[in-house]
Amino acid sequence: MNQWLKIILGPALGIATWAMFEAVQPEPMVSAMGLVTIWMAMWWITEAVPLAVTSFLPVFLFPLLGIMGAKAVAPLYMNDVLMLFIGGFILAFAMEKWDLHRRIALKTILIIGTDLKLVLLGMMAATYFISMWISNTATTMMMVPTTLAVIAKMKDLLGDRAMPVAKSFLLGIAYAASIGGMATMIGTPTNMIFVSQFQAIFPNQPQVTFLQWFMYGVPTSLMMLFACYGILRWQHKIPKLENPAETLHIFKSEYASLGKMTYEEKMVSLIFGSTALLWFTRAEANIGSFDFPGWASLFGDNKGYFLDGTVAIAMSSILFLIPSKKDKKSTLMDWKTVQKMPLSVILLFGGGFALAEGFGVSGLADWLAGEISFLTVLPAWAMIFLICVLVTLLSEFASNVATVTLVLPILAAIAIGSGINPLYLMLPATFAASLGFMLPVATAPNTIVFGSEMITAREMARAGFLLDLAGAVLITGTMLLFGHFVFGL
Repeated sequence: MNQWLKIILGPALGIATWAMFEAVQPEPMVSAMGLVTIWMAMWWITEAVPLAVTSFLPVFLFPLLGIMGAKAVAPLYMNDVLMLFIGGFILAFAMEKWDLHRRIALKTILIIGTDLKLVLLGMMAATYFISMWISNTATTMMMVPTTLAVIAKMKDLLGDRAMPVAKSFLLGIAYAASIGGMATMIGTPTNMIFVSQFQAIFPNQPQVTFLQWFMYGVPTSLMMLFACYGILRWQHKIPKLENPAETLHIFKSEYASLGKMTYEEKMVSLIFGSTALLWFTRAEANIGSFDFPGWASLFGDNKGYFLDGTVAIAMSSILFLIPSKKDKKSTLMDWKTVQKMPLSVILLFGGGFALAEGFGVSGLADWLAGEISFLTVLPAWAMIFLICVLVTLLSEFASNVATVTLVLPILAAIAIGSGINPLYLMLPATFAASLGFMLPVATAPNTIVFGSEMITAREMARAGFLLDLAGAVLITGTMLLFGHFVFGL
């Protein structure tokens, strides 16, 4: 597509969307937000301009169109999630600086083998399991350095043929991190929002237990994981290594050349492991009859003062305090290394946050959610499938937390009015909010791997569309096949 056509297409389709909205509803802010959303979506997908430039659009379009003032928009480009992102990047840079990522990557390959298809599956499985218990953002941050080290080794062995390997590995860990969050009640904030809202709306009804969620979430998410693996295998032709035995010997020699773990590697490992433990144990967790208060409660934190970003910045700052034994004049981390952090990805995050905030402030999210009331006239399978599709599309542009917070009360009201068990509508919507695999700004894992600059927005959209569709089908199927048994519907 011609570059100028790509540039014109964004605002042109945005204006067309504005005109359509004006014809069907009277709220000018909703129409204006529709314009901005379509404009940004088209520029992100076609990469008509650098993605960071697209991310700046809300800074001047929101005030121009009367959606939000400049003072309200600007702070959205630097918040606690970005602190988690920055702190995680510093930890990852420390792993790279002292070659800890190479040690982990080589050990992973030696355990799994040199069949690259199995290496992909192994990395996705590890990411999936970790993300069941800690945030998908933190999980992706932990896996990216190892993945990049494996990719670097594959480039040495395969040259240009390594690019399909790089794309499939990076997309694999990003998607597996989001999928893993579906498996447990504490895997992602959207799950906990469902639990709290269901309890608030239906206080006299039996609440969904951790075990029930696990019994439904694990099979559903595992099917999603294998669907993702199949899609990536199909889209990216992963080459076979010509001489696996010889290649395995190369990896063994490489690992042996690293020698024993150095003091710096051990210290970085300790800080990294401590960070993961603090992420895992920060918040309250209710598992059946077991109530774990979380370490934040020791500080009387009932206002959410301590977040994952707090931990990331605190622990990454320690790296600047511990001296190195190899370089007496340096510490475990230096600011020159940190300057490699991609500013474009940080701005991409900010653009996503601004878009999500605009959805709520303008009323566009309310309007879209209200449009799904027609679903009650459909058969159960069609109703659940369309809810999954609509929530998935909404979460591609708005944050999944905001999407679930908005949609669940509306679905509960529709269920009450129609005599439908609300779990039939609310649970699939909660799971669908974790899909969002198409756009770099849809989820933090997508944004993080996109920052490697090895994946284009078009490639992510191509794989993400199929996975979003597969997810909607699988969530619908599992809810109808065994969801009613698990939840006693």
